[in-house]
Amino acid sequence: MLLDIYAYLFGDLSPWALLQQLGVIAICVLLGLGLSRGFRQMLTLPLGDSSVVDIGVKSFVHVLSPLLVLVMLIVARRLMLKLHLSVSLWDVFIPLSMSQVVMRFSFYVLRRIFIKDSGASAFLQVFEKVFATLIWIGVLLYIAGLWPDFIDYLDSTMLPLGRHRTSLLTILQATASVLVTLIIALWIGALLEERLMKLNSMHSSLRTVVARLARAVLILIAILVSLSLVGIDLTVLSVFGGALGVGLGLGLQKIASSYVSGIVILFERSLAIGDMVNVERYFGKVTQINSRYTILEGLDGIESVLPNEMFMSGPVQNYSLHRKIIRLATNVTILYQDDIETVLTMLEKATLEVERVSRQILPQALLLKIGEHGLELEIGFWITDPENGRLNVTSDVNRAIWRVFKLHGIQVAHPKRDLRLMDERSFAQSVAASASNLSKEG
Repeated sequence: MLLDIYAYLFGDLSPWALLQQLGVIAICVLLGLGLSRGFRQMLTLPLGDSSVVDIGVKSFVHVLSPLLVLVMLIVARRLMLKLHLSVSLWDVFIPLSMSQVVMRFSFYVLRRIFIKDSGASAFLQVFEKVFATLIWIGVLLYIAGLWPDFIDYLDSTMLPLGRHRTSLLTILQATASVLVTLIIALWIGALLEERLMKLNSMHSSLRTVVARLARAVLILIAILVSLSLVGIDLTVLSVFGGALGVGLGLGLQKIASSYVSGIVILFERSLAIGDMVNVERYFGKVTQINSRYTILEGLDGIESVLPNEMFMSGPVQNYSLHRKIIRLATNVTILYQDDIETVLTMLEKATLEVERVSRQILPQALLLKIGEHGLELEIGFWITDPENGRLNVTSDVNRAIWRVFKLHGIQVAHPKRDLRLMDERSFAQSVAASASNLSKEG
């Protein structure tokens, strides 16, 4: 077989004809590489990342070189055939160039889809090696002339599937059609999501929900198209749809409620990425809004995965829904003899010394109550960065108040208690006197 291939490629060629073909092929490769570099610089530099054409250039930047080389080889082959020159080496170099185009484009699409998942990189590396090996095996079979025999072998190999027998070629074609349609749908969804996230005129929640719905619709269309290509009757999905409806009605109520709540949250824009929210006992910044759950990052760095149903079934405090400025307060009690007006002024000035306290709305000190143990005061202040925490700024304000009180000799009031120490005889006399008084009263 190898002798036949060698005889077909080089047997009838003179050394001059062989050098002629190799020279033309080398020129095609150099032209393809030079044109690819020129196209990249011409199309990407003037337009930038926000242009529509730039998406197409970036989508094919990894396959531009082998694609242009392939185009040059095809054009050169046609010209040489018109000149009645030998083109036997093209039967080797054209399949090699096509394999390069297929591999580079497939790897780019897969990385574009799964690169956001940190756990998918190792799997992608293994898949790329396996896929490249299969492509090279197919190219070698094609060059060797064994591709028709290989297809006949797959078509003649029958595998039992239930009551029916299906050829191995049909199974591979069905698997390939499903994978290709799903990958194309995910790739289009990734491109659409990337473009939507750059639209500053659209709310972040609306961009997220549109991207998620578009990806879901594309995946659904891809599944239906792939099933039709395989030859599966789509009417059988009615049984699956009925079973899914029963499952949602019985065992998947919480999951279905979370999915519906997620869609409602994204459409209503009641939550957005970066908002500081408090729901039940969880407080933190919204870092991710998914279809089923929302992730809150607490001030201690702990991330909480909360089902979206929690944000719909109960009250939610959003500290940055329309504006990010919020009011905090701390209380202190002073003695009666201190001058109230002077202390109120001191509280306001001490609070303003804290860096995070807003100057847009000045702090306000109030006399809440003339209490049992002293004058109860409150100092209210505003902050514009609730995402940085509330307790630490309250602590800073309390420390500033304590420094001012120590500097001016102002004492904090505390409950007063009178303690009397009695010996055993005095205690017995006191008990007896109390008992005598009670008997007289009775």
